[in-house]
Amino acid sequence: MPPLFSNKVVAVTGAGSGIGRAISLGLVREGATVHLADRDAEGLAETADLIRSEEGRAFTIQLDVSSELQIEDWIEQIGSMSGRLDAAFNNAGITGPAKRIEDYPLEDFQRVIAVNLQSVFLGMKYQIPLIKRSGGGSIVNTASVAALTGPGGMSAYAASKHGVQGLTRVVAMENAAHRIRVNAIAPGWTETPMVVANSEQNPGFAALVQTAIPAKRGGKPEEIAAAAIWLASDAASYVTGHMLTVDGGMTIGGFEL
Repeated sequence: MPPLFSNKVVAVTGAGSGIGRAISLGLVREGATVHLADRDAEGLAETADLIRSEEGRAFTIQLDVSSELQIEDWIEQIGSMSGRLDAAFNNAGITGPAKRIEDYPLEDFQRVIAVNLQSVFLGMKYQIPLIKRSGGGSIVNTASVAALTGPGGMSAYAASKHGVQGLTRVVAMENAAHRIRVNAIAPGWTETPMVVANSEQNPGFAALVQTAIPAKRGGKPEEIAAAAIWLASDAASYVTGHMLTVDGGMTIGGFEL
Protein backbone atom coordinates (compact mmCIF):
# COMPACT_ATOMS: atom_id res chain seq x y z
CA MET A 1 0.00 0.00 0.00
CA PRO A 2 1.48 3.42 -0.95
CA PRO A 3 1.99 6.04 1.79
CA LEU A 4 -1.18 8.00 2.58
CA PHE A 5 0.45 11.40 1.98
CA SER A 6 3.00 10.63 -0.73
CA ASN A 7 4.06 13.86 -2.50
CA LYS A 8 1.60 15.92 -0.45
CA VAL A 9 2.25 19.17 1.40
CA VAL A 10 0.78 19.54 4.89
CA ALA A 11 0.70 22.35 7.47
CA VAL A 12 0.62 21.66 11.23
CA THR A 13 0.29 24.16 14.09
CA GLY A 14 1.30 23.34 17.64
CA ALA A 15 3.99 21.10 16.18
CA GLY A 16 6.55 21.67 18.93
CA SER A 17 5.28 18.99 21.31
CA GLY A 18 2.54 16.52 22.17
CA ILE A 19 -0.13 15.71 19.61
CA GLY A 20 1.25 18.19 17.07
CA ARG A 21 4.68 16.58 17.15
CA ALA A 22 3.17 13.10 16.83
CA ILE A 23 1.03 14.22 13.87
CA SER A 24 4.07 15.77 12.19
CA LEU A 25 6.17 12.61 12.57
CA GLY A 26 3.31 10.41 11.43
CA LEU A 27 2.74 12.52 8.32
CA VAL A 28 6.39 12.37 7.32
CA ARG A 29 6.34 8.59 7.69
CA GLU A 30 3.37 8.63 5.30
CA GLY A 31 5.37 10.55 2.70
CA ALA A 32 4.36 14.18 3.39
CA THR A 33 6.41 17.34 3.26
CA VAL A 34 5.44 19.26 6.38
CA HIS A 35 5.35 22.95 7.25
CA LEU A 36 5.40 23.24 11.03
CA ALA A 37 4.45 26.19 13.24
CA ASP A 38 4.67 26.77 16.98
CA ARG A 39 5.44 29.61 19.37
CA ASP A 40 7.99 27.38 21.13
CA ALA A 41 11.13 27.68 19.01
CA GLU A 42 13.03 25.05 20.99
CA GLY A 43 10.26 22.46 20.77
CA LEU A 44 9.81 23.19 17.09
CA ALA A 45 13.50 22.63 16.44
CA GLU A 46 13.36 19.32 18.31
CA THR A 47 10.44 18.15 16.17
CA ALA A 48 12.28 19.15 12.99
CA ASP A 49 15.41 17.31 14.14
CA LEU A 50 13.38 14.15 14.76
CA ILE A 51 11.88 14.41 11.28
CA ARG A 52 15.20 15.03 9.58
CA SER A 53 16.75 12.10 11.45
CA GLU A 54 14.26 9.98 9.50
CA GLU A 55 15.20 11.79 6.27
CA GLY A 56 11.89 13.64 6.19
CA ARG A 57 11.27 17.12 4.77
CA ALA A 58 10.23 19.78 7.27
CA PHE A 59 10.08 23.57 7.25
CA THR A 60 9.53 25.45 10.49
CA ILE A 61 8.37 28.88 11.60
CA GLN A 62 7.91 30.38 15.05
CA LEU A 63 4.66 32.32 15.22
CA ASP A 64 1.64 33.34 17.27
CA VAL A 65 -1.30 31.39 15.82
CA SER A 66 -3.75 34.05 17.03
CA SER A 67 -2.14 36.72 14.81
CA GLU A 68 -3.84 37.20 11.45
CA LEU A 69 -0.79 38.82 9.90
CA GLN A 70 1.51 35.99 10.98
CA ILE A 71 -0.88 33.26 9.78
CA GLU A 72 -1.42 35.00 6.45
CA ASP A 73 2.32 35.38 5.92
CA TRP A 74 2.92 31.73 6.84
CA ILE A 75 0.36 30.38 4.37
CA GLU A 76 1.74 32.66 1.65
CA GLN A 77 5.20 31.29 2.44
CA ILE A 78 3.94 27.73 2.06
CA GLY A 79 2.49 28.62 -1.32
CA SER A 80 5.75 30.22 -2.43
CA MET A 81 8.00 27.42 -1.17
CA SER A 82 5.92 24.34 -1.97
CA GLY A 83 3.46 25.62 -4.55
CA ARG A 84 0.49 23.87 -2.96
CA LEU A 85 -1.23 22.80 0.24
CA ASP A 86 -3.01 19.44 0.43
CA ALA A 87 -3.91 19.23 4.10
CA ALA A 88 -3.75 21.22 7.32
CA PHE A 89 -3.93 20.37 11.01
CA ASN A 90 -5.01 23.33 13.16
CA ASN A 91 -3.82 21.84 16.40
CA ALA A 92 -2.29 24.59 18.59
CA GLY A 93 -3.96 25.15 21.92
CA ILE A 94 -3.68 26.09 25.60
CA THR A 95 -5.80 25.14 28.60
CA GLY A 96 -5.80 28.39 30.57
CA PRO A 97 -6.14 28.56 34.37
CA ALA A 98 -8.45 26.32 36.38
CA LYS A 99 -10.88 28.75 38.07
CA ARG A 100 -14.60 29.04 38.68
CA ILE A 101 -16.24 31.42 36.24
CA GLU A 102 -16.76 34.17 38.85
CA ASP A 103 -13.01 34.16 39.47
CA TYR A 104 -11.89 33.76 35.84
CA PRO A 105 -9.88 36.80 34.65
CA LEU A 106 -11.17 38.28 31.41
CA GLU A 107 -7.68 38.55 29.94
CA ASP A 108 -7.12 34.81 30.47
CA PHE A 109 -10.48 33.99 28.90
CA GLN A 110 -9.69 36.13 25.86
CA ARG A 111 -6.25 34.58 25.44
CA VAL A 112 -7.62 31.02 25.49
CA ILE A 113 -10.27 31.94 22.90
CA ALA A 114 -7.63 33.64 20.75
CA VAL A 115 -5.20 30.70 20.77
CA ASN A 116 -7.72 27.85 20.62
CA LEU A 117 -10.55 29.25 18.49
CA GLN A 118 -9.45 32.38 16.67
CA SER A 119 -6.38 30.49 15.43
CA VAL A 120 -8.59 27.81 13.85
CA PHE A 121 -10.70 30.49 12.17
CA LEU A 122 -7.58 32.24 10.85
CA GLY A 123 -5.94 29.00 9.80
CA MET A 124 -8.90 27.90 7.70
CA LYS A 125 -9.49 31.40 6.32
CA TYR A 126 -6.06 31.36 4.67
CA GLN A 127 -5.61 27.62 4.12
CA ILE A 128 -8.83 27.14 2.14
CA PRO A 129 -7.83 29.28 -0.89
CA LEU A 130 -4.45 27.53 -1.20
CA ILE A 131 -6.03 24.08 -0.85
CA LYS A 132 -8.56 25.04 -3.54
CA ARG A 133 -5.67 25.87 -5.88
CA SER A 134 -4.40 22.32 -5.30
CA GLY A 135 -7.74 20.88 -6.46
CA GLY A 136 -9.01 19.96 -3.01
CA GLY A 137 -7.74 18.44 0.21
CA SER A 138 -8.49 18.12 3.87
CA ILE A 139 -8.39 20.02 7.15
CA VAL A 140 -8.45 18.55 10.65
CA ASN A 141 -8.97 20.80 13.67
CA THR A 142 -8.13 19.75 17.20
CA ALA A 143 -11.14 20.08 19.47
CA SER A 144 -11.44 18.11 22.73
CA VAL A 145 -13.83 16.02 24.77
CA ALA A 146 -14.45 19.43 26.38
CA ALA A 147 -16.48 20.16 23.23
CA LEU A 148 -18.92 17.53 24.51
CA THR A 149 -18.75 18.03 28.27
CA GLY A 150 -18.51 20.81 30.85
CA PRO A 151 -15.31 20.32 32.86
CA GLY A 152 -15.42 22.45 36.01
CA GLY A 153 -12.89 25.26 36.15
CA MET A 154 -12.30 25.22 32.39
CA SER A 155 -14.91 27.64 31.06
CA ALA A 156 -12.65 29.28 28.47
CA TYR A 157 -11.22 25.98 27.27
CA ALA A 158 -14.64 24.34 26.93
CA ALA A 159 -16.08 27.39 25.18
CA SER A 160 -13.18 27.44 22.72
CA LYS A 161 -13.45 23.75 21.92
CA HIS A 162 -17.23 23.89 21.45
CA GLY A 163 -16.46 26.74 19.06
CA VAL A 164 -13.94 24.61 17.15
CA GLN A 165 -16.63 22.00 16.58
CA GLY A 166 -19.05 24.65 15.29
CA LEU A 167 -16.48 26.22 12.97
CA THR A 168 -15.55 22.80 11.64
CA ARG A 169 -19.12 22.00 10.68
CA VAL A 170 -19.74 25.37 9.01
CA VAL A 171 -16.55 25.26 6.95
CA ALA A 172 -17.22 21.63 6.00
CA MET A 173 -20.63 22.68 4.67
CA GLU A 174 -19.18 25.62 2.76
CA ASN A 175 -16.41 23.64 1.09
CA ALA A 176 -17.74 20.14 0.39
CA ALA A 177 -18.48 21.10 -3.22
CA HIS A 178 -14.88 22.29 -3.57
CA ARG A 179 -13.54 18.82 -2.70
CA ILE A 180 -12.27 20.03 0.67
CA ARG A 181 -13.18 17.93 3.69
CA VAL A 182 -13.12 19.55 7.14
CA ASN A 183 -13.23 17.46 10.31
CA ALA A 184 -12.17 17.62 13.95
CA ILE A 185 -10.70 15.27 16.50
CA ALA A 186 -11.76 15.32 20.14
CA PRO A 187 -8.95 13.86 22.24
CA GLY A 188 -9.60 12.80 25.78
CA TRP A 189 -6.99 12.87 28.56
CA THR A 190 -3.76 12.54 26.60
CA GLU A 191 -0.22 12.32 27.98
CA THR A 192 1.12 15.62 26.66
CA PRO A 193 3.08 18.39 28.42
CA MET A 194 0.00 20.65 28.33
CA VAL A 195 -2.25 18.09 30.01
CA VAL A 196 0.38 17.25 32.62
CA ALA A 197 0.69 20.95 33.50
CA ASN A 198 -3.09 21.33 33.72
CA SER A 199 -3.36 18.26 35.94
CA GLU A 200 -0.98 19.83 38.44
CA GLN A 201 -3.26 22.84 38.88
CA ASN A 202 -6.51 20.89 38.60
CA PRO A 203 -6.34 17.59 40.57
CA GLY A 204 -9.97 16.82 39.79
CA PHE A 205 -9.14 16.78 36.09
CA ALA A 206 -6.20 14.44 36.70
CA ALA A 207 -8.41 12.07 38.72
CA LEU A 208 -10.45 11.38 35.59
CA VAL A 209 -7.74 8.98 34.44
CA GLN A 210 -8.55 6.60 37.28
CA THR A 211 -12.30 7.18 37.62
CA ALA A 212 -13.91 8.19 34.33
CA ILE A 213 -11.91 6.50 31.58
CA PRO A 214 -13.01 2.89 30.92
CA ALA A 215 -9.58 2.17 29.40
CA LYS A 216 -8.05 3.08 32.81
CA ARG A 217 -5.26 5.12 31.25
CA GLY A 218 -4.55 8.29 29.36
CA GLY A 219 -4.03 8.28 25.63
CA LYS A 220 -0.67 8.50 23.91
CA PRO A 221 -0.07 11.38 21.47
CA GLU A 222 0.65 8.81 18.77
CA GLU A 223 -2.81 7.29 19.24
CA ILE A 224 -4.49 10.67 18.71
CA ALA A 225 -2.20 11.39 15.76
CA ALA A 226 -3.09 8.12 14.06
CA ALA A 227 -6.80 8.99 14.18
CA ALA A 228 -6.16 12.55 12.94
CA ILE A 229 -3.99 11.39 10.05
CA TRP A 230 -6.57 8.83 8.98
CA LEU A 231 -9.27 11.51 9.10
CA ALA A 232 -7.21 13.78 6.84
CA SER A 233 -6.32 11.03 4.39
CA ASP A 234 -8.14 9.73 1.33
CA ALA A 235 -9.02 6.67 3.42
CA ALA A 236 -11.71 8.89 4.99
CA SER A 237 -12.82 10.34 1.65
CA TYR A 238 -16.55 10.38 2.51
CA VAL A 239 -16.19 11.84 6.00
CA THR A 240 -16.69 15.57 6.47
CA GLY A 241 -18.14 17.82 9.17
CA HIS A 242 -17.44 15.10 11.74
CA MET A 243 -15.81 15.30 15.16
CA LEU A 244 -14.03 12.02 15.92
CA THR A 245 -13.77 11.31 19.66
CA VAL A 246 -10.55 9.55 20.68
CA ASP A 247 -10.82 9.18 24.44
CA GLY A 248 -10.58 5.58 25.65
CA GLY A 249 -14.31 5.64 26.34
CA MET A 250 -14.16 8.70 28.62
CA THR A 251 -17.37 10.24 27.27
CA ILE A 252 -19.42 7.03 27.13
CA GLY A 253 -21.08 7.81 30.44
CA GLY A 254 -22.89 5.26 32.54
CA PHE A 255 -21.07 2.86 34.85
CA GLU A 256 -19.43 -0.53 34.87
CA LEU A 257 -21.48 -3.45 36.14
